[in-house]
Amino acid sequence: MPELDLTLVWNFATALLIGALVGIERERHKQRQEHPEIAGLRTFILVALFGALSGWVGLVLETSWMLVAGLMAVTAAVLAGYVLSVRLNPGGLGLTTEIAAVATFLLGALATLGQRELAVGIGVIVAAVLAYKQPLHGFVGKLGGDDVYAVLRLLIATFIILPILPNATIDPWDALNPQSLWLLALLIAGLSLVGYVLTRLLGAHRGIPLTGLSGGLVSSTAVTLSFARQSREPQYAAANPAITSGILLAWTVSFARVLVEVMVVNRALLPSLLPAVVTMTVVCAAFAAWHQRRAGQGIQAKDVPLRNPFSLTSAIKFTALFAAVLLIVKLVQAHAPETGLYYVAALAGTTDVDAITLSMAQYARTGSPDVASHAITIAVLSNTVIKTGMVMALGSPALRRSILVATVGILVAGVGAIFLA
Repeated sequence: MPELDLTLVWNFATALLIGALVGIERERHKQRQEHPEIAGLRTFILVALFGALSGWVGLVLETSWMLVAGLMAVTAAVLAGYVLSVRLNPGGLGLTTEIAAVATFLLGALATLGQRELAVGIGVIVAAVLAYKQPLHGFVGKLGGDDVYAVLRLLIATFIILPILPNATIDPWDALNPQSLWLLALLIAGLSLVGYVLTRLLGAHRGIPLTGLSGGLVSSTAVTLSFARQSREPQYAAANPAITSGILLAWTVSFARVLVEVMVVNRALLPSLLPAVVTMTVVCAAFAAWHQRRAGQGIQAKDVPLRNPFSLTSAIKFTALFAAVLLIVKLVQAHAPETGLYYVAALAGTTDVDAITLSMAQYARTGSPDVASHAITIAVLSNTVIKTGMVMALGSPALRRSILVATVGILVAGVGAIFLA
């Protein structure tokens, strides 16, 4: 008696589960419709198994024609069903279920062709796209023309501009690699874009803390300025704890963002950086949580004026700033290896933490990790002081006191971590 091939059984079981996953969602959709749909749970399971059989038989016979013939058969059946469905319901135009059926066939085939994990991952994505119809349509409704153009520009910058840039240093000091500079600029734009999308999806109007969390991914400075101005308005007189919490949550996210940037660029630097940045993050989050507990319920924030963070112009400006900081770091490294870098970090932190963070992460590849981590911490502290100054200049007296106390705690945590290290 031949031995049972457990791998093959698992492949077919995976195809069955993919068909069931997509089919359950389509069955629910089918039951909500007044007019009949062409496929439900059983149909999708059979389509996935048909794809698995087509792929497996083609593999055994060492021919791709079996898979092609199966795909043609499924496509023909789907088209016939679509034509009949449109005749019964002329107003129900749409190819979602039909395309999902063809995709399910291919995913079933993929499961038996040695790509089981990929098939499962794509199957989950297909089911999610089908299930989240309303949120996806709602999100598209919130997008403006500028948002669409910004995404297109990001794609152009990533897939057209990046590959054609030289992947070698172009300066006498061996510091500036155009492709690396542009890639890091795209990293920052991507992080900011994530925060912007979250803000557009969730809405800044849903509460001050949520605004601070999502807005902090785009710009903690913008959140600080906006909330500081709001704190002076009469309707926000009782909202000082909530506004304080929102600002501190934005700062907390910005601290965590530094760790993400370092992890992407130079993971080996994390052990040196973690004590100081994690300590500041925890202290800032603790103050935010304490003020949030004191905050009243139902207080809503005005929309923080955040624009889509990506444009080719802003990416070029950041790349130029990053290149300048990187070059200064290289020159200071040669003439004042430690103290000079700390001065550069403190100065750079007054305007932008990302550039000095990425520069020092690059520096740590050949220089001292301790010096790099201390410089990043100094830049973060410098940036925190500047944002505190904005609150002191623009915020209400109650907000100034609250933020000042939190800032002292953050500074003590950061400086203490540097000295203890």
